[in-house]
Amino acid sequence: MSKGSIQQLYHFAYPCRDAEETRAFYEDLLGLPLVHCMQVEAVPSSGEKGPYAHIFFEMLDGSYIAFFDLGKNEAPLPSPNTPDWVQHFAMQVPSVEHVKAYKEKLEAAGVEVRGMVDHEFIQSIYFFDPNGLRLEITTRTEEPGFLAKAAAEAHHDLAEWQKFKTANLAGQSN
Repeated sequence: MSKGSIQQLYHFAYPCRDAEETRAFYEDLLGLPLVHCMQVEAVPSSGEKGPYAHIFFEMLDGSYIAFFDLGKNEAPLPSPNTPDWVQHFAMQVPSVEHVKAYKEKLEAAGVEVRGMVDHEFIQSIYFFDPNGLRLEITTRTEEPGFLAKAAAEAHHDLAEWQKFKTANLAGQSN
């Protein structure tokens, strides 16, 4: 099957407790400029009533991370059946030196940072924003040919995972 026509990420949206707190974190600390703020009285796609602000921060590739402030000063709740390390938003920087510089800047601002984590094809740090969204700053470090080899093995590896998961779930039900 050929690739579809999806070109790139446009934006990822997440709820936030407070738009200004979120702006300070993303713009002042991470360096992503606030480029749009919409104040809306009803959801255009559903008609659901309720005022909210929708704010957008731009990344260098022209994509955005966006947030909804629902005006209630309530932090988003974590998913009750998902570990906090699973749902995260990863942002790529040009080099390991850039990842290390973000680590130092975040720690100096009092943000708890985990890593450097060497995943053998990327190196990353992990931290949480003020809304509880886990973030990753990463850089690619893969050897030549790594991605082609991974793509060639991906369907087989997924089938193996499905077999393992099915057997594991069957063993839990006994």
